[in-house]
Amino acid sequence: MADVVSSGADCVITLGGMQSNHCRATAVAARSLNLDCHLIFRSPEAIANSLKNKLEKEGRKPYIIPPGGSNSLGNWAYIEAIREIEQQVQNSEEAKFDDIVAACGSGGTCAGISLGSRLSSLKAKVHAFAVVGTTEYFYYSTQKLIDGLQSGLDSHEIVDIIDVQGLGYGISTEDELQFIKKIAQATGIILDPVYSGKAAYGMFKDMASNPEKWRGRKVLFIHTGGLLGLYDKTEQIAPLVGECHKLEIDKSIPWQDITGKLF
Repeated sequence: MADVVSSGADCVITLGGMQSNHCRATAVAARSLNLDCHLIFRSPEAIANSLKNKLEKEGRKPYIIPPGGSNSLGNWAYIEAIREIEQQVQNSEEAKFDDIVAACGSGGTCAGISLGSRLSSLKAKVHAFAVVGTTEYFYYSTQKLIDGLQSGLDSHEIVDIIDVQGLGYGISTEDELQFIKKIAQATGIILDPVYSGKAAYGMFKDMASNPEKWRGRKVLFIHTGGLLGLYDKTEQIAPLVGECHKLEIDKSIPWQDITGKLF
């Protein structure tokens, strides 16, 4: 968003899937910067260019952010995230790990984490679990993204990409939803059905299928968000959850209504 502001743009255009975390984050960031935000879901990038031309004719200054923020500039976000993680584990042997696991939806997270890990002192093996597309596509897109930063690295050497899309993007099986429920019950950690849930489900399946690959390894799982995706699965999830009870708050307890307020 710093590049958006420095370019003098007064509005942003971006694209993504129906449950895109990137689109949600872009909308919030744009609102905080008083920029108009145009979101395009499940459509070719040509539509974004058409919208850009339309807005320019209206005297606006639009800035197109690629799907998932996945370009060489966007890679710096997760390169920076890896730097923060590196700082956090420097003073703790217990916190150190051998592998990093994350969901892969548009490729930017995958490229940023992989390059960041290789450039850092962590040197952790990165496993990206693709929730859409093919492994071949993501090796190709990751290569393009890291080439944009003149890394001189081969995507096949810095990341292990595994296909976990199952029935398709945003489509969950009962087993996947049951897995999300069990993780929540056992750990209190809520996974989403589109990204982190499928990645964690795929990770556990891969651990069961390839035990030697993971034996003795300490794994950092990066939760990339997406909890709002649970709302899209209400009808599927309700039978799995069972009864729930509404917490009644005594009227004597003061509270403040902040509904609809961002900050």
